[in-house]
Amino acid sequence: MKTVSSIALALVAFALLAGARPGVAQAATDCLSCHADAGMQDGSGHSVSVDAQKFHSSIHGSLKCGDCHTAIKDYPHPDRATPVKCDSCHAGEAAGLIGSVHGDGAEHPCTSCHGDAHSIFPKEDPRSAVYPLNVPRTCSSCHGDEGMAKKHGLVSVYPLYIDSIHGFALSKEGLLVAANCQSCHGSHHILSHKDPQSRTYKANIPKTCGSCHAGITADYEGGVHGKAVAKGHLDAPVCSDCHTAHAILQPTEAAFRTQSTPICGSCHKEKFSTYRDTFHSQLGALGGYVETARCWDCHGAHDVLPASDPRSPIAPANLVATCGRCHAGANVSFVQYQPHANARNRKLNPALYFIRLFMNLLLASVLTFFVIHTVLWLIRSRYDQIKRRPAEGGKNA
Repeated sequence: MKTVSSIALALVAFALLAGARPGVAQAATDCLSCHADAGMQDGSGHSVSVDAQKFHSSIHGSLKCGDCHTAIKDYPHPDRATPVKCDSCHAGEAAGLIGSVHGDGAEHPCTSCHGDAHSIFPKEDPRSAVYPLNVPRTCSSCHGDEGMAKKHGLVSVYPLYIDSIHGFALSKEGLLVAANCQSCHGSHHILSHKDPQSRTYKANIPKTCGSCHAGITADYEGGVHGKAVAKGHLDAPVCSDCHTAHAILQPTEAAFRTQSTPICGSCHKEKFSTYRDTFHSQLGALGGYVETARCWDCHGAHDVLPASDPRSPIAPANLVATCGRCHAGANVSFVQYQPHANARNRKLNPALYFIRLFMNLLLASVLTFFVIHTVLWLIRSRYDQIKRRPAEGGKNA
């Protein structure tokens, strides 16, 4: 292995032979005459070799080494060079990092995302660490690491993302337009989801998702949920409340359909409890039938509107058409069915309340009668057994 100190004199000699002047930064070819050696190490045993081919084809390939390593003025240079300040050229990006979750330069140096400093390629280059197809893998070096997740109290999100609809489109189909980490979180000015300026702050999520899903976002903003969020009611759901943030499933998948109703029920608890009593729910819960009606089959998925709105699929004038999507031949009488009837609420549904009360009393009465009948029958049977024993004993004598 060669070390910096062992070739110091060679560097000076090379510089003099090349006509270089002391104190002037040398071209990359000068430095690479030593640093292109794969076995090059500093005094501490750290590699200081540079892949010459990658460097020349990198985004920094046209620069002189001294443009970045500004502290190196003369040869031989110190065994350990001072850290490079990327912000001397990339002031805008450096400003974005200030205050971001990655603002700690010691823990998150530029190279942790962009890769080796001597082989950084443009983001449009497939070799780049921040090329769209490579971004999830780059971020996973920290966010897929269990140790890092525990240290910062984070969830290891990479496995969730890579199995999601976005991750599948990116990694399996190679779709560059599929959302990656940067699409939602940004690149340099990444803020905590608790920060109102963050792209992933709850009130900003519809706009973030809308950068790709413009049509769906327009529908959402016209619905009751979107209007509520726009007014500052952050208890109303946004995209990530229903679809999650990273483990996003295809809406047509059975797994999504089966979990969609409990998701709605997490807010609409009373409606969810009445839905569970219906044929639709029991068909899905007990029969395992995926295609049974879920909340969004009737209410809509994104442009959810109240029944008083004539555009709503559950508006009285639209019920026949809504139910008719599953129930061919549905008519006015058919849609009198109440999918959220509450048999326990006397004020809202008095007839249903008393019918339920009558049926429960009838059931309790029948069960009580048969329990009493069974107990009396057992007593009478036992009495007859005891009564027959003396008679049978006398006959035997």
